[in-house]
Amino acid sequence: MSQVLVIGAHGKVALLAEELLVQAGHQVTGMIRKPEQADDVRATGAEPVVADIVSIEDDALATLLAEHDVVVWSAGAGGGSAERTYAIDRDAAIRTIDAAQAAGGTHVVMVSYFGAGPDHGVSPDHDFFAYADAKSAADAHLQASSTPWTLLRPSSLTDGPATGVATSDTESREVSRATVAQVVATVVDAGEAAVGRVITFNGGDQDVATVVS
Repeated sequence: MSQVLVIGAHGKVALLAEELLVQAGHQVTGMIRKPEQADDVRATGAEPVVADIVSIEDDALATLLAEHDVVVWSAGAGGGSAERTYAIDRDAAIRTIDAAQAAGGTHVVMVSYFGAGPDHGVSPDHDFFAYADAKSAADAHLQASSTPWTLLRPSSLTDGPATGVATSDTESREVSRATVAQVVATVVDAGEAAVGRVITFNGGDQDVATVVS
């Protein structure tokens, strides 16, 4: 079983994924920014650690990652200013990737979004541009890195139950957070078999384990 660090551990997807990872026998640490979130993380069976991913020193981050086999990036600015979006979704994500390399090759499982990439097509004058641009830059940095990586690109998130997935484009362009959590946990379980994969998905009928492997 793996030692797993979840960054952005109080997010809706992250909390669901932590519970699944713990149930699968992994030892899970959840990085959170606010101490008052610790009890929610503990309730999943994970052990909370309080640190701000934006301000943590590079050496401290690399040391933390060196204690883990896998880091799941599930952090995000959640909207708001473009400045904060770039600080978290691009800059902090890139620093985490670099820290994973410095730690000796921690497997980075990056939760991105459906449509990210150099051809994301979002106009610079659109409110969504900073997020699309930041995520695309982080994804490109991950794919160019020497650390093991898996890139997840789910479509629009809903609060429905877990389902299978669809890896081809569909009209719904939706997937439940519970399904995304299942994909995260399955990727961690798959280990090397999932390294180097870009998994773009909607909700659907395909078995998650089959798609990941």
